Amino acid sequence: MGIVKIFYKDDCPMCPMAKRLGDNLKEKNIGVLSYNTGTAEGLAEATFYRVMALPTVVVEDEMENGLGEWRGNVPKIEEVLSAVQRG
Repeated sequence: MGIVKIFYKDDCPMCPMAKRLGDNLKEKNIGVLSYNTGTAEGLAEATFYRVMALPTVVVEDEMENGLGEWRGNVPKIEEVLSAVQRG
């Protein structure tokens, strides 16, 4: 089963939708990690993932292999669930 990583910033206009997506995934018992790029930890993770647009949603398996990613937009929950199940 994959894990979802969501990168956001407080002043990003589309980021609240990404955070809601994360909440909806958590309700389905999907592992979600959220990173605020306005913090040192969040910025470090965003740099590692080469995040250039917010929000960014990344899905990985346990070995950190990419299963799906969306940069600068919020995917439909079905798209994310499909990627998670590939893991």
